[in-house]
Amino acid sequence: MSADDPDGNAVDDVDVDPDQYDALEDADVTMRENEHGLHIADDEVTGVSSQGPTPEDALRNLAEAVRSYREATDDDPGDDWL
Repeated sequence: MSADDPDGNAVDDVDVDPDQYDALEDADVTMRENEHGLHIADDEVTGVSSQGPTPEDALRNLAEAVRSYREATDDDPGDDWL
């Protein structure tokens, strides 16, 4: 996982592991921090982003967002309830 500050510089103190979340198993995660100190996690594979007050929160929120994205874009037509 790469981490950037708002100017695109590496942030050395980001110590989170996307592999701890099943939804991010095949993800290419980048982490950045905006000018307000909010951490933003991006999955370059799906294009999904999420945020949080800490890198851990941003990553946890990203995992949930990616899981929801994959459920919504699943090839299942969803007509099994008929």
